[in-house]
Amino acid sequence: MEHLKKFRLSLGISGLDMAAKIGVSFSLYEKIERGERNASNTFLKKFKRTFPDYDLNLFFTQEAHEMCSEVI
Repeated sequence: MEHLKKFRLSLGISGLDMAAKIGVSFSLYEKIERGERNASNTFLKKFKRTFPDYDLNLFFTQEAHEMCSEVI
């Protein structure tokens, strides 16, 4: 998830701070950012609530974006 990392860095915050801001564990956030784990519906929902103006297509697959739209 290079886009997710770039976005976080553009905010000037650490992964730990990003995880706290979104409301997920650092371990989960780190795995998603490194591409070791797919973003769950819960993560996508929390991310979208935290950053409503950002297009999820920049960070996640189209399928994940569609799932998020269904759960929000």
